[in-house]
Amino acid sequence: MTLSCQPRLTPLARLRLAGRVFVLALVAAGAAALWFERGALEPAAITAAIAHYPAAPLIFLALHVIASLLFVPRTMMGLVAGLVFGLWWGVVWAALGSVLGAVAGFLVARYVNGGVIEPETLPRLGPMLQRAEAGGWRAVTVLRLIPVIPHSLTNYALGLTQLSLGGYTVGSLLGQLPMTIAYVSFGAAGGRIGSGGENWLAPVLIGMVALGASILLPRLHKKHLTTPQN
Repeated sequence: MTLSCQPRLTPLARLRLAGRVFVLALVAAGAAALWFERGALEPAAITAAIAHYPAAPLIFLALHVIASLLFVPRTMMGLVAGLVFGLWWGVVWAALGSVLGAVAGFLVARYVNGGVIEPETLPRLGPMLQRAEAGGWRAVTVLRLIPVIPHSLTNYALGLTQLSLGGYTVGSLLGQLPMTIAYVSFGAAGGRIGSGGENWLAPVLIGMVALGASILLPRLHKKHLTTPQN
């Protein structure tokens, strides 16, 4: 009779496993805590908490990364950016925060997964992840434009693939930009209205154009793919 021996984990492998479990537990605990304290996640409350600090941009970026890891909709962070920084700087900080948050989720998923989950084995998500992996930054851009799954889940899901970090970052930036501009513009318009200021119409129009672009661009891409090539 032969005995099958399971390979023992080396101390380094055990440390890596413990680190992965810790990171996963930390994200889960943070998401649960935010769920119970979701009343504090109002854009006005976040704005009041950070607006008067000289380091407000850095605080905002840190909050954006945490929000992306803990499944907070980036819609909220875009509105906060518009309220705190105005239209143009709001777009800069919101776009940077959105990309940093996307990269953070991607790297966390890649670290926690460590080859345990193969994307092609996932019943519904697998084919989409395989297409994204094969298409590189272009596929990531289209995936970001078409909100198939929520922002944070997309970050984690794409971290399971073999996408390069550079391609993922570029695709995330381009794909998220139209909706980022829309969210920030509406936040800036709301801030101007709330303070009794004028010139709120321009941000609203910019937001509507960006929102329209986020809807139109995926349809144009789909039409281009389905048009017969001569």
